[in-house]
Amino acid sequence: MCESANGVNRPGQSARFAAFAMALCLAVAALLAACGGSQDSAAAADEIRSDRERAVPSAGNADLAGLVDGNSAFTFDLYRALKGQDGNLLYSPHSISLVLAMTYSGAVGQTESQMADTLGFSLPQDRLHDAFNALDLELASRGEGGEGFMLNIVNAVWGQHGHPFREAFLDVLAESYGAGVRQADFVAAPEESRLAINDWVAENTEDRIRNLIPPDVISPLTRMVLTNAIYFNAPWTHPFVEANTRQRPFHLLDGSAADVPMMKTEEEFLYAAGDGYQAVDLPYAGDELAMTVLLPDRGRFREFEDSLDSALVNRIMTGLEFRYVKLDLPRFEFESQFRLGETLRAMGMSDAFDRGASDFSDMDGRSCLAGDPECLYIREVVHKAFVSVYEAGTEAAAATAVMMQNESAPPSPVSVTVDRPFVFLIRDRATGTILFAGRVERV
Repeated sequence: MCESANGVNRPGQSARFAAFAMALCLAVAALLAACGGSQDSAAAADEIRSDRERAVPSAGNADLAGLVDGNSAFTFDLYRALKGQDGNLLYSPHSISLVLAMTYSGAVGQTESQMADTLGFSLPQDRLHDAFNALDLELASRGEGGEGFMLNIVNAVWGQHGHPFREAFLDVLAESYGAGVRQADFVAAPEESRLAINDWVAENTEDRIRNLIPPDVISPLTRMVLTNAIYFNAPWTHPFVEANTRQRPFHLLDGSAADVPMMKTEEEFLYAAGDGYQAVDLPYAGDELAMTVLLPDRGRFREFEDSLDSALVNRIMTGLEFRYVKLDLPRFEFESQFRLGETLRAMGMSDAFDRGASDFSDMDGRSCLAGDPECLYIREVVHKAFVSVYEAGTEAAAATAVMMQNESAPPSPVSVTVDRPFVFLIRDRATGTILFAGRVERV
């Protein structure tokens, strides 16, 4: 695991920032490789695709709510698994869930059940993918006609030229995820394949996620790479006035303090307070998406963090009410990068990573349980994320790679001074989908 922090003083904002743009770019890549054997090394640029079109989803409200509830539970299960690392933390639970759902469509038996339990997938396979399709189309409708707002979600899959994939698997990719399998040559040209996929990710995240797949990840054993990219661009509904930003202390967990650029505003926001915390919901243009800041009381950050789960967040969201808020929020920017393979193993989906127990036979008909030397299993999961919060809005990006291989104002406003560690969520208000989750310990 590694993390790096970048400076937040940005005197030379681009025209995009000056126009109060807000970008959230999420890119997810899942890499799968076979367990051995030779492959046709001829390069191919064509795509293997089901003849079925993107389906009109039939998922009802109950299935959509069940999907979002499961994804939210996974969000905070993963948070608890990751929170032990030092410093700031950032990841995209929606993108991780989405790309692992495409991978899950090929899972069978105990591999399938372990993935479902770990990822919070409570619906049967057919209804789950239909619900993901419905959620994708619901999110695609956000900001329609709204000036300066953009939310694009795209999927793409690369497969080894000559490697067979089952028709039913191709049908799921086409109908629920709008994807086919682009032909690549991982055997003879692994580096060229890696660069091509990285270029696709960069292009679909406005260059915010570059070099997603490191040089040592794609190998001649790679058989498939599943990718997802999400790009979100919108300003705050109530932007902060840059001239009001001042250097103010931010109190760290070790008792020290550091001066940071603190943004200030007074506005009506959705607000809640409970035992040990304050919460404020900062909407983006159109009021369809928001950043929710969860601020534990001084000295209670670890206690609050330990209690954080989807049930607590649901109670907080239910209790939000409009209040006139005097808000101080730091301008911050940082990057997180870590490997999720061991984390996901520990969370319960161990068979998916086990050369002797993995069963993804619904992808290509080959099972490690049957001793097939060409069977698929997950080697590693890598995640990288970036966030920048400033006066005009927010810019954020994330990427994941899953490697599989052989082998009205009151007279006195409520005051929320975010001058100490806090948790934040970027979420879709209508569905409750959490696109981004993070923790800020230092600015």
